[in-house]
Amino acid sequence: MSRPAILVARYVLPELLDRLSQHFEVESNQADQLLSPSELIARLQGKRGAFITANEKIDAALLDACPDLRAVCTMAVGYNNIDLAACTARGIAVSNTPDVLTESTADFGFALMMAAARRVTESERFLRAGQWTHWTYGLMNGVDVHGATLGIFGMGRIGQAIARRGALGFGMKVIYHNRSRLSPDIEAPLGARWVDKDTLLREADHLVLVVPYSPAVHHAIGAAELARMKPTATLTNIARGGVVDDAALVDALRAQRIAAAALDVFEGEPKLHPGLLGLPNTVLTPHIASATGATRKAMADLAADNLIAILTGGTPPTVLNPEVLQR
Repeated sequence: MSRPAILVARYVLPELLDRLSQHFEVESNQADQLLSPSELIARLQGKRGAFITANEKIDAALLDACPDLRAVCTMAVGYNNIDLAACTARGIAVSNTPDVLTESTADFGFALMMAAARRVTESERFLRAGQWTHWTYGLMNGVDVHGATLGIFGMGRIGQAIARRGALGFGMKVIYHNRSRLSPDIEAPLGARWVDKDTLLREADHLVLVVPYSPAVHHAIGAAELARMKPTATLTNIARGGVVDDAALVDALRAQRIAAAALDVFEGEPKLHPGLLGLPNTVLTPHIASATGATRKAMADLAADNLIAILTGGTPPTVLNPEVLQR
């Protein structure tokens, strides 16, 4: 009996390919070239499974062109690049990789927030450019993190991990906004308080965005929202590009309506609003919040676990549409 064929759409560690090859006929993209939609469709012909990242778009048009596909497993937590409803309608199981990147991503989000608050990258650029000639009282004065109010928009696993760092490590007051309030047993150890969005914007000294992307939160932080924030506040986005209106953010930073922003994600990435590059009060990183060797390996292993289970009749650990498996 022939083994099912799969596509691994981006580079993975060779040992993972060896593991997948024990179950499947594997076509891989170890050259790590970003595939265009037409190239992705071409490579998925005859494939039962797709091992993808956040960069590959899986929509209804692709699914219609790839009728053999039965599993789409992304090596990411976010899955806004996948049309989940279209997959479910066609009997295609979809999985993601929650939990395994929570702590690493929270570490990075907190680091970005601190870098923005204390002007770390701005001061490094200043020093490297040879502009530091003597100490002055006001040289690169930032804003405090300890004891400040930490606002979190999206209090899922990563949001809670950031809240824990702030509350327990830095004595921060934690407020958050979610569609629904967390249970008291989660709130209490963090001293976390649910507030409406307007209160979150007005009270936060440091606002961190960790909300999953959906059309409902597109440009959830735009010009009006930025105008409600404190002029001393910082904004950190480790959620997804599109949650923030980057053009409005450029205007707010340029006018110093907020103090600084730290961004790991951007609208239309890897392209980004050119205005961001010329602003001194920004910390910019290329979507690397989960980028530690151990975490990326754990993400890839979990995606492989899901793919193997779905296509061999097992129970995938983190399937997003389990109803497909009942069919």
